[in-house]
Amino acid sequence: MLKQRIITASILAPLALWGLFGLGDSYYILFVSAIVLVASWEWANLSGADKMGCLLYPASVGVLLLGLNTVRTDTLDLVILSISAIGWLFAFRFVRQYPDKKRWSGVMRRLLMGLAVLIPCWVAFVELRTSEWLGKEALLYILLLVWCADIGAYFAGKNFGKQKLAPKVSPGKTREGVYGGMLATGALAVLAGLYWQLTAGQIFVLVLVTLIVTAVSVLGDLLESMVKRFRGIKDSSNLLPGHGGVMDRIDSLTAAAPIFVLSLKLTGLSL
Repeated sequence: MLKQRIITASILAPLALWGLFGLGDSYYILFVSAIVLVASWEWANLSGADKMGCLLYPASVGVLLLGLNTVRTDTLDLVILSISAIGWLFAFRFVRQYPDKKRWSGVMRRLLMGLAVLIPCWVAFVELRTSEWLGKEALLYILLLVWCADIGAYFAGKNFGKQKLAPKVSPGKTREGVYGGMLATGALAVLAGLYWQLTAGQIFVLVLVTLIVTAVSVLGDLLESMVKRFRGIKDSSNLLPGHGGVMDRIDSLTAAAPIFVLSLKLTGLSL
Protein backbone atom coordinates (compact mmCIF):
# COMPACT_ATOMS: atom_id res chain seq x y z
CA MET A 1 0.00 0.00 0.00
CA LEU A 2 2.79 2.44 0.92
CA LYS A 3 4.63 1.67 -2.32
CA GLN A 4 1.43 2.30 -4.29
CA ARG A 5 0.88 5.62 -2.51
CA ILE A 6 4.41 6.78 -3.23
CA ILE A 7 4.26 5.82 -6.91
CA THR A 8 0.86 7.46 -7.39
CA ALA A 9 1.93 10.61 -5.56
CA SER A 10 5.14 10.88 -7.59
CA ILE A 11 3.03 10.95 -10.75
CA LEU A 12 0.05 12.89 -9.46
CA ALA A 13 1.85 15.76 -7.71
CA PRO A 14 3.84 17.02 -10.75
CA LEU A 15 0.75 16.64 -12.95
CA ALA A 16 -1.39 18.64 -10.52
CA LEU A 17 1.21 21.38 -10.15
CA TRP A 18 1.63 21.62 -13.92
CA GLY A 19 -2.12 21.83 -14.43
CA LEU A 20 -2.68 24.42 -11.72
CA PHE A 21 0.33 26.65 -12.31
CA GLY A 22 1.84 25.82 -15.70
CA LEU A 23 -1.15 26.18 -18.00
CA GLY A 24 -2.65 29.33 -19.48
CA ASP A 25 -6.01 30.46 -18.15
CA SER A 26 -8.15 28.72 -20.80
CA TYR A 27 -6.40 25.38 -20.42
CA TYR A 28 -6.37 25.82 -16.65
CA ILE A 29 -10.16 26.05 -16.70
CA LEU A 30 -10.33 22.88 -18.78
CA PHE A 31 -7.98 21.15 -16.33
CA VAL A 32 -10.07 22.13 -13.30
CA SER A 33 -13.25 21.20 -15.15
CA ALA A 34 -11.84 17.73 -15.90
CA ILE A 35 -11.10 17.19 -12.20
CA VAL A 36 -14.61 18.29 -11.23
CA LEU A 37 -16.16 16.01 -13.87
CA VAL A 38 -14.27 12.98 -12.55
CA ALA A 39 -15.28 13.94 -9.01
CA SER A 40 -18.91 14.23 -10.15
CA TRP A 41 -18.76 10.70 -11.59
CA GLU A 42 -17.51 9.48 -8.22
CA TRP A 43 -20.20 11.45 -6.40
CA ALA A 44 -22.88 9.84 -8.54
CA ASN A 45 -21.65 6.46 -7.36
CA LEU A 46 -21.51 7.66 -3.76
CA SER A 47 -25.08 8.85 -4.14
CA GLY A 48 -26.24 5.39 -5.18
CA ALA A 49 -27.08 6.29 -8.78
CA ASP A 50 -27.44 3.44 -11.28
CA LYS A 51 -25.05 2.97 -14.23
CA MET A 52 -27.01 5.33 -16.45
CA GLY A 53 -27.14 7.90 -13.68
CA CYS A 54 -23.38 7.67 -13.21
CA LEU A 55 -23.03 8.66 -16.88
CA LEU A 56 -25.75 11.30 -17.04
CA TYR A 57 -24.72 13.07 -13.84
CA PRO A 58 -21.19 14.10 -14.93
CA ALA A 59 -22.58 14.94 -18.36
CA SER A 60 -25.07 17.29 -16.70
CA VAL A 61 -22.30 18.80 -14.58
CA GLY A 62 -20.27 19.35 -17.74
CA VAL A 63 -23.16 21.23 -19.36
CA LEU A 64 -23.52 23.37 -16.23
CA LEU A 65 -19.81 24.21 -16.19
CA LEU A 66 -19.88 25.09 -19.88
CA GLY A 67 -22.84 27.37 -19.33
CA LEU A 68 -21.29 28.97 -16.26
CA ASN A 69 -18.04 29.63 -18.09
CA THR A 70 -20.04 31.46 -20.75
CA VAL A 71 -22.16 33.68 -18.47
CA ARG A 72 -19.87 34.13 -15.45
CA THR A 73 -19.75 37.59 -13.88
CA ASP A 74 -18.36 38.82 -10.57
CA THR A 75 -21.90 39.18 -9.26
CA LEU A 76 -22.91 35.66 -10.29
CA ASP A 77 -19.75 34.22 -8.73
CA LEU A 78 -20.53 36.06 -5.49
CA VAL A 79 -24.07 34.68 -5.46
CA ILE A 80 -22.87 31.11 -6.05
CA LEU A 81 -20.19 31.37 -3.36
CA SER A 82 -22.67 32.90 -0.89
CA ILE A 83 -25.15 30.09 -1.52
CA SER A 84 -22.28 27.66 -0.99
CA ALA A 85 -21.60 29.15 2.45
CA ILE A 86 -25.24 28.60 3.39
CA GLY A 87 -25.00 25.07 2.03
CA TRP A 88 -22.06 24.26 4.26
CA LEU A 89 -24.12 25.36 7.27
CA PHE A 90 -26.63 22.69 6.30
CA ALA A 91 -23.76 20.22 5.84
CA PHE A 92 -22.59 21.00 9.37
CA ARG A 93 -26.07 20.19 10.64
CA PHE A 94 -26.20 16.93 8.67
CA VAL A 95 -22.83 15.80 10.06
CA ARG A 96 -23.81 16.67 13.62
CA GLN A 97 -27.12 14.80 13.33
CA TYR A 98 -25.73 11.65 11.71
CA PRO A 99 -26.91 8.83 11.71
CA ASP A 100 -30.17 10.77 11.28
CA LYS A 101 -30.26 10.94 7.49
CA LYS A 102 -33.88 11.58 6.60
CA ARG A 103 -33.11 14.97 5.00
CA TRP A 104 -30.51 13.65 2.55
CA SER A 105 -30.91 9.88 2.26
CA GLY A 106 -32.63 9.94 -1.13
CA VAL A 107 -30.45 9.43 -4.22
CA MET A 108 -31.69 12.63 -5.89
CA ARG A 109 -31.03 14.66 -2.75
CA ARG A 110 -27.46 13.39 -2.57
CA LEU A 111 -26.97 14.19 -6.24
CA LEU A 112 -28.16 17.74 -5.58
CA MET A 113 -25.82 17.86 -2.61
CA GLY A 114 -23.00 16.98 -4.98
CA LEU A 115 -23.85 19.97 -7.19
CA ALA A 116 -23.77 22.22 -4.13
CA VAL A 117 -20.31 20.86 -3.31
CA LEU A 118 -18.66 20.74 -6.74
CA ILE A 119 -20.01 23.74 -8.66
CA PRO A 120 -18.91 26.40 -6.10
CA CYS A 121 -15.54 24.64 -5.85
CA TRP A 122 -15.13 25.04 -9.61
CA VAL A 123 -16.12 28.71 -9.42
CA ALA A 124 -13.62 29.32 -6.62
CA PHE A 125 -10.73 27.67 -8.44
CA VAL A 126 -11.51 29.54 -11.64
CA GLU A 127 -11.59 32.82 -9.70
CA LEU A 128 -8.28 31.99 -8.00
CA ARG A 129 -6.46 32.01 -11.34
CA THR A 130 -8.46 34.23 -13.68
CA SER A 131 -9.68 37.16 -11.57
CA GLU A 132 -7.75 40.43 -11.68
CA TRP A 133 -7.39 40.69 -7.90
CA LEU A 134 -6.27 37.13 -7.21
CA GLY A 135 -3.71 34.93 -8.96
CA LYS A 136 -1.24 32.08 -8.63
CA GLU A 137 -0.06 33.13 -5.17
CA ALA A 138 -3.60 33.03 -3.80
CA LEU A 139 -4.09 29.63 -5.42
CA LEU A 140 -0.87 28.38 -3.87
CA TYR A 141 -1.96 29.75 -0.51
CA ILE A 142 -5.22 27.80 -0.37
CA LEU A 143 -3.37 24.62 -1.31
CA LEU A 144 -0.76 25.23 1.40
CA LEU A 145 -3.54 26.02 3.86
CA VAL A 146 -5.21 22.66 3.34
CA TRP A 147 -1.89 20.79 3.42
CA CYS A 148 -0.78 22.55 6.61
CA ALA A 149 -4.16 21.85 8.19
CA ASP A 150 -3.82 18.15 7.38
CA ILE A 151 -0.25 17.94 8.68
CA GLY A 152 -1.01 19.91 11.85
CA ALA A 153 -4.14 17.83 12.51
CA TYR A 154 -2.24 14.58 12.00
CA PHE A 155 0.54 15.34 14.45
CA ALA A 156 -1.68 17.00 17.05
CA GLY A 157 -4.26 14.24 16.82
CA LYS A 158 -1.65 11.51 17.04
CA ASN A 159 0.12 12.99 20.07
CA PHE A 160 -2.66 14.76 21.95
CA GLY A 161 -5.95 13.54 20.49
CA LYS A 162 -8.50 12.48 23.12
CA GLN A 163 -11.84 14.15 22.35
CA LYS A 164 -13.54 12.70 19.31
CA LEU A 165 -14.76 15.30 16.83
CA ALA A 166 -17.49 13.34 15.03
CA PRO A 167 -17.20 9.71 16.19
CA LYS A 168 -20.24 8.49 14.26
CA VAL A 169 -18.89 9.90 10.99
CA SER A 170 -15.09 9.75 11.25
CA PRO A 171 -13.89 8.09 14.47
CA GLY A 172 -10.24 8.97 13.82
CA LYS A 173 -10.71 12.73 13.94
CA THR A 174 -10.28 14.60 17.21
CA ARG A 175 -10.86 18.12 18.44
CA GLU A 176 -7.19 18.36 19.33
CA GLY A 177 -6.36 17.51 15.73
CA VAL A 178 -8.50 20.39 14.51
CA TYR A 179 -6.79 22.75 16.95
CA GLY A 180 -3.40 21.54 15.74
CA GLY A 181 -4.43 22.19 12.14
CA MET A 182 -5.61 25.69 13.03
CA LEU A 183 -2.35 26.40 14.84
CA ALA A 184 -0.39 25.36 11.76
CA THR A 185 -2.48 27.41 9.35
CA GLY A 186 -2.47 30.40 11.69
CA ALA A 187 1.32 30.35 11.55
CA LEU A 188 1.13 30.03 7.77
CA ALA A 189 -1.10 33.13 7.62
CA VAL A 190 1.33 35.22 9.66
CA LEU A 191 4.32 34.16 7.55
CA ALA A 192 2.40 34.77 4.32
CA GLY A 193 1.24 38.18 5.55
CA LEU A 194 4.83 39.17 6.30
CA TYR A 195 5.96 37.87 2.90
CA TRP A 196 3.25 39.90 1.14
CA GLN A 197 4.13 42.93 3.30
CA LEU A 198 0.58 43.32 4.56
CA THR A 199 -0.25 45.78 7.32
CA ALA A 200 -0.88 44.52 10.86
CA GLY A 201 -4.62 44.92 10.29
CA GLN A 202 -4.50 43.00 7.04
CA ILE A 203 -2.49 40.20 8.66
CA PHE A 204 -5.13 40.00 11.40
CA VAL A 205 -7.86 39.67 8.75
CA LEU A 206 -5.83 37.04 6.88
CA VAL A 207 -5.35 35.02 10.08
CA LEU A 208 -9.07 35.24 10.88
CA VAL A 209 -10.05 34.18 7.35
CA THR A 210 -7.49 31.37 7.43
CA LEU A 211 -8.79 29.97 10.71
CA ILE A 212 -12.39 30.03 9.46
CA VAL A 213 -11.41 28.33 6.20
CA THR A 214 -9.39 25.72 8.13
CA ALA A 215 -12.41 24.82 10.24
CA VAL A 216 -14.64 24.61 7.16
CA SER A 217 -12.10 22.41 5.34
CA VAL A 218 -12.61 19.79 8.05
CA LEU A 219 -16.32 19.88 7.29
CA GLY A 220 -15.62 19.09 3.63
CA ASP A 221 -13.78 15.95 4.71
CA LEU A 222 -16.52 14.99 7.17
CA LEU A 223 -19.32 15.44 4.65
CA GLU A 224 -17.75 13.02 2.19
CA SER A 225 -16.97 10.60 5.05
CA MET A 226 -20.61 10.75 6.11
CA VAL A 227 -21.88 9.87 2.63
CA LYS A 228 -19.31 7.08 2.25
CA ARG A 229 -20.22 5.65 5.64
CA PHE A 230 -23.91 5.71 4.77
CA ARG A 231 -23.17 3.88 1.51
CA GLY A 232 -20.69 1.47 3.11
CA ILE A 233 -17.90 2.60 0.76
CA LYS A 234 -14.30 3.11 1.88
CA ASP A 235 -13.08 5.23 -1.07
CA SER A 236 -14.86 7.35 -3.64
CA SER A 237 -13.23 5.21 -6.37
CA ASN A 238 -10.06 3.26 -7.16
CA LEU A 239 -8.72 5.69 -9.75
CA LEU A 240 -5.68 6.65 -7.66
CA PRO A 241 -4.00 3.48 -6.36
CA GLY A 242 -3.20 3.82 -2.68
CA HIS A 243 -5.11 7.11 -2.45
CA GLY A 244 -8.67 6.17 -3.35
CA GLY A 245 -10.47 8.54 -5.69
CA VAL A 246 -10.35 12.16 -6.75
CA MET A 247 -13.02 13.16 -4.21
CA ASP A 248 -10.88 11.63 -1.48
CA ARG A 249 -8.09 14.03 -2.49
CA ILE A 250 -10.15 17.19 -2.89
CA ASP A 251 -12.87 16.79 -0.24
CA SER A 252 -11.33 19.43 2.06
CA LEU A 253 -10.77 21.80 -0.86
CA THR A 254 -14.41 21.59 -1.95
CA ALA A 255 -15.31 23.41 1.26
CA ALA A 256 -12.17 25.48 1.78
CA ALA A 257 -11.81 27.07 -1.67
CA PRO A 258 -15.32 28.62 -1.95
CA ILE A 259 -15.25 29.98 1.61
CA PHE A 260 -11.71 31.32 1.08
CA VAL A 261 -12.62 33.23 -2.10
CA LEU A 262 -15.90 34.45 -0.59
CA SER A 263 -14.07 35.69 2.52
CA LEU A 264 -11.55 37.59 0.41
CA LYS A 265 -14.39 39.19 -1.56
CA LEU A 266 -16.27 40.23 1.56
CA THR A 267 -13.22 41.57 3.41
CA GLY A 268 -11.65 43.19 0.37
CA LEU A 269 -8.33 41.55 1.21
CA SER A 270 -6.14 41.24 -1.89
CA LEU A 271 -3.23 38.80 -1.82
